[in-house]
Amino acid sequence: MYKLYGNSGMANLAPHMALETIGVPYEMILVDTQAKQHQMPAYLRLNPTGRVPTLVDGDQPVFETAAILLHLADRHPAAGLMPPLGSLERALAYQWLIHLTNSVQVAYLAYYYPERQVADPAFADSVKQAAESRLNELFDVIETALEGREWLTGDRPGIVDFMLMMLVRWGRNFAARPPRTLPNLGAHAARTASLPAVIRAFEQEGLARPWY
Repeated sequence: MYKLYGNSGMANLAPHMALETIGVPYEMILVDTQAKQHQMPAYLRLNPTGRVPTLVDGDQPVFETAAILLHLADRHPAAGLMPPLGSLERALAYQWLIHLTNSVQVAYLAYYYPERQVADPAFADSVKQAAESRLNELFDVIETALEGREWLTGDRPGIVDFMLMMLVRWGRNFAARPPRTLPNLGAHAARTASLPAVIRAFEQEGLARPWY
């Protein structure tokens, strides 16, 4: 049985959607980040970065959200969470997953934790504003990529869509332009949020509506 370590609404949400879609047994284990459990020795033995999520498969921990998603897709090919190996659609799925984790997720780190980006806390607000502007630019790129498409890659929802859904949710409280206000991104989020497996993941994490 898999064990998924995480906290409500954090980066474990995308793997949680994947596990519910696959339909295999798993245990969701709460890591209380407010109580600093992610920095305690028991958790650091699983994930030395001290971040969530971590997936334990048998005796093997796997960390980093994108790596967990790819592992689950590869372990359960019948779930169809990635396009066929060797296809151009598969290459595009890699492209978008890496873009979402290397660019969008990194910009969110600056948005939510601007004090980590500067030596002088006086500049934190400026970092946060710049990060939101950068996120708007990145979401514009994805908005264009979704033109005429229901899903970011392939003809069915997969791990890339779960990652995108999670990141759109994280921007729901943007002051100027939440990602959901872009037509294609908003429609994609609505489609994803209507999937039974996604509904179960959100409800199990105790997330209140509106989800995005």
